[in-house]
Amino acid sequence: MPACEQAPRSEHPALPDEHDPAARVLLVDDDPAVLSGLRRVLARRGFDVVTATNGEAALELAKAIKPDAVVLDVKLPGIDGLTVCDELRAASNMPILMLTARDTVPDRVKGLDHGADDYLIKPFDVQELLARLRALLRRSKSGWRDSYAYADLRVELPTREAFRAGEPLHLTALEHDLLVVFMSHPREALSREQLCELVWGYPFRGESNFVDVAVMDLRRKLETGGKPRLVQTLRSHGYTLRTVQA
Repeated sequence: MPACEQAPRSEHPALPDEHDPAARVLLVDDDPAVLSGLRRVLARRGFDVVTATNGEAALELAKAIKPDAVVLDVKLPGIDGLTVCDELRAASNMPILMLTARDTVPDRVKGLDHGADDYLIKPFDVQELLARLRALLRRSKSGWRDSYAYADLRVELPTREAFRAGEPLHLTALEHDLLVVFMSHPREALSREQLCELVWGYPFRGESNFVDVAVMDLRRKLETGGKPRLVQTLRSHGYTLRTVQA
């Protein structure tokens, strides 16, 4: 395991480039393990994920960042998820996917009556959550996308295929996830700490060069045949996806 340690997030991830937006999802759950796991999965699929651990924070964040969708747990400390759902629905039409451990019909009906667009029972399959979230975003005509393109790079998210200048790139799972993060944040300065959070899902402790090694391996495949460098090094900061040397 890389030199990171698992911990709940307290800060927002870097936002995507304003000309190439990814769907922004507000993820609300008071379980740090659920937050960390789901945030990692969603970030790898190209979502811009912001997290909250209670209802009050969720409402403040929703007002501030205007997410494209909300994944909301019913059982929250303080303001419960149903009340949060009521207030979110009163203020906007953003898609809301509710999560709950309660699997009775009255519980599901209650969630929908409070304004949720869909309802998922814990424990759930992550692929089902992704499919439901994509369906909600499509119906809301949000910025969700199935592919990214930058310069002569293209990534297809559903098939996990990547191409440069039309030629397939044979990437490992880690290299693919790293490339998706760069592609969903073009021209942004991404620190090693941010890359560790977005790709590995854990805070970076700075005791290893595993991020640099992963970037080096990705670069080697991107630059096969003498192709120009796209993943640039930012001195004393990290990396960025740009067409010219930073």
